[in-house]
Amino acid sequence: MQISIIVPTYKPQDYLWQCLDSLAAQTIDKGLWELIVVLNGCAEPWLSQIKAYQANHPQLPMRVLQTDEPGVSNARNIGMDAAKGDYIGFIDDDDYVSPTYLEELTKIATPDTVAASYTIGFSDTQAYIPYYLEKEYIRCADRGKQSFYKAKKYFGGPCMKLIHRDMIGEQRFDTRFKNGEDSLFMFAISDKIRNVQFTSTQAIYYRRFRTGSASHTMSWTQNIQNCTRLIGLYTRIYMRGKGYNISFYFTRVLAAIHTIISK
Repeated sequence: MQISIIVPTYKPQDYLWQCLDSLAAQTIDKGLWELIVVLNGCAEPWLSQIKAYQANHPQLPMRVLQTDEPGVSNARNIGMDAAKGDYIGFIDDDDYVSPTYLEELTKIATPDTVAASYTIGFSDTQAYIPYYLEKEYIRCADRGKQSFYKAKKYFGGPCMKLIHRDMIGEQRFDTRFKNGEDSLFMFAISDKIRNVQFTSTQAIYYRRFRTGSASHTMSWTQNIQNCTRLIGLYTRIYMRGKGYNISFYFTRVLAAIHTIISK
């Protein structure tokens, strides 16, 4: 088993089937990877619907896990604890990927190199939305294998990547956060990351933009408290650890401050 792909989902809508359809269409040998769908914070009728999809797609190497405890971070942690692959990948349930996504990522991922894909933004009403990570890909992709810090904007979250499990180690997502947990997780494992290499533009992660996210529903006071706690944890991790990039640390702190100001 080379790859474990983790898809957390909560009361899934039709977009989950688009996500799963894209994974069922992957060109990579099905014996090389597994899909772990973690249904969190709910059970029926969604659990039965997902299991029915699984039964109708026997070619998809899929496992279904369920927990009554809500939260995307908790779901991802459950998925990581259950994963058998040498490499871990994350896909949000409202996103989807191109057919060669896993095959291309697998070819360039190594124990010291994170493989990253091309990405395109869209919404339910717009087929294309300008996305800053698409610009970052265009800026960095032709450089070949490079220091992860040279593509630091790509490391604000875990999606669009394959990450070797040794880079992750025992690190898990902090379930106390409803916003910012992605960047906190990536910073916490960054002391183990040396390089990044990008796929061709044929391996695409389609990122769906939706309203109603945690960042959009937080009040001004909650936003300040959340970002202040994030800055404190960034600092604690940086001070206690070894191998963290000081410039990457400052970019994380500045991003949290920017979130406060822009709110």
